[in-house]
Amino acid sequence: MSDHPQVQFIERGWLSANMIVLGGDTRGPLVIDTGYASHAQQTLALVEQQLLEHGHTAPRALLNTHLHSDHCGGNAQLQARYGCPLWIPPAEFEAAEQWNEAALTFRDTGQRCERFTPHARLQPGDTVEQGTMQWHVHAAPGHDPASVLLFEPRLGLMISADALWERGFGIVFPEIAPQAALGAAFDEVEQTLDLIQALSPRRVLPGHGPQFSDLAAALQESRSRLAYFRSEPVRHALHAAKALLMYHLLEWRQRTWPELQTWLAETPVQTRLREQAGEPDAARWAQGLVVGLTKTGQVAADEAGVRLRG
Repeated sequence: MSDHPQVQFIERGWLSANMIVLGGDTRGPLVIDTGYASHAQQTLALVEQQLLEHGHTAPRALLNTHLHSDHCGGNAQLQARYGCPLWIPPAEFEAAEQWNEAALTFRDTGQRCERFTPHARLQPGDTVEQGTMQWHVHAAPGHDPASVLLFEPRLGLMISADALWERGFGIVFPEIAPQAALGAAFDEVEQTLDLIQALSPRRVLPGHGPQFSDLAAALQESRSRLAYFRSEPVRHALHAAKALLMYHLLEWRQRTWPELQTWLAETPVQTRLREQAGEPDAARWAQGLVVGLTKTGQVAADEAGVRLRG
C-alpha cells in the first residue's frame, strides 16, 4: 500500500517487478508493470482481486515503464483475459509491434516473454490522467535507454521503475550492449538521478524492493554505487553477470553445472560480460560467478550444481 487509497503498491519477489494499480477512475484501473512470465498466473490473480475489490470488470489499460522481461511478462495473459490496451515507451514501440526479440533484449539476456500487442506510446512530456491524479511522464534513461518514470506532483508520488531503488538502481544495460560506448550510459544514470532529485518526490514506488520516503539516503546510495562502477567498469560487468545469473536461478531454482554452463554459453550478454572481465575460461567464469553469489548467502553450490537457498 502507498499512502494514497487510490494507489495500490504491490511489492513482489525480486524476479518480478513490483506492480502498481491506479484506481479512482470510472473507466477502470491502470496497471503498471506486470512481472515476469513465470508469475503470470499470480499477476492475473492480483489484478482480478483489485478489480473485484473496486467493482470493475477490466483494467482501463496496462502501462510498462520499460520492456525488460521482469516488467512486461504478464502483458500477454492480461491482454488475453481482458482485451485491455497497452501503453509503452515510444522508443520500444516498433520493436514490440514487430516482436523483434533481438531489439527487445529477451534473447540477449536469456529470458522469456510471451508476445503482446502495444497500442499507444507513453511519451515523455505527456500527462496520464487517472481520476483526480495527474501523472507526468519523464524520460529516465540509464538502466534502459527507453525507460520512463511517472510523477504525481500533487501527491508527491513517483513510480521510479529501475531508475532508483531504496538501495541502488538496476543494471546499466547500455554499458553491456554490443559496441557499447562505455561510460555514456553512466552519464545518463547520473542525469536521471539529478531529475529525480529536482522533482523531489515525497514517496518513491520502485520497480523492486520496498517503497520508501527517504529520498536523500536513496540518492546518496545510488550516487555512491555509480561512482564505484565508473571508477572501474569491469566492476559493473561482474555485478551485471551475477545479477543476471541470479535472475536465472530465481526462475529455475536449481541448475546442474552442465545446465548452468550451457545457459551461460548460449546467452550472448554473458559472453560479452566474460570478455569485458578478461576471463578466457568459460568454466572458471561460471565458478567465479557462483562463488560470488554463495559469499552473499543467496545460493548454495556443491558437486551436483547450484541451487537457491531457502
